[in-house]
Amino acid sequence: MAIDIDVTRRLGDRTIAARFAAGPGLTALFGPSGAGKTSVLNMVAGLLCPDRGHIRIGERTLFDGAIDLPPEARRVGYVFQDGRLFPHRRVRANLTYGHDLAAPANRWMGLDEAVRFLGIGHLLDRWPHSLSGGEAQRVAIGRALLASPEILLMDEPLSSLDAARRGDIMAVIERIRDELKLPVLYVSHDRAEVDRLATSVVEIGE
Repeated sequence: MAIDIDVTRRLGDRTIAARFAAGPGLTALFGPSGAGKTSVLNMVAGLLCPDRGHIRIGERTLFDGAIDLPPEARRVGYVFQDGRLFPHRRVRANLTYGHDLAAPANRWMGLDEAVRFLGIGHLLDRWPHSLSGGEAQRVAIGRALLASPEILLMDEPLSSLDAARRGDIMAVIERIRDELKLPVLYVSHDRAEVDRLATSVVEIGE
């Protein structure tokens, strides 16, 4: 799955710009805090509109001068830094929310498969507030995968975890990269994470 991104957006007194192409694997957007890495992800997701440029995933154009698909039509999964689980839904309902977002013809993973893949069967009846940071991120990843995306966006998903949980979630991300073969755009300013996870790196500077 080819990823072709060329975007520019003015935010306050800064101009955020990124131009790169990527293939399968995990592409890390690497650079210091405040460099605009998350803004680039948000443009890909449709949460922030570029001032100019294009975003293409495979044969589909998500954004250019004439096209601006809404987030729900982009087939992009997003794992946020803080998980952002729905607090009023148990784990099972959080997961099925992702599944219900996907058109039936586009679904490539079911609930039982996601639960096995992530090892979260024992969490299904829990409320988000009762989960550890690592458990919550596994559920957030499951919800994103169940939306059957063509590409997965991950915005510093390890930043709020302790060392042990970080290792656990990195192993999950490696399985997504290697077993599911799902292209990932991954934001980080941690060189050790990037060295372990990335198959390609895009430097995003100040």
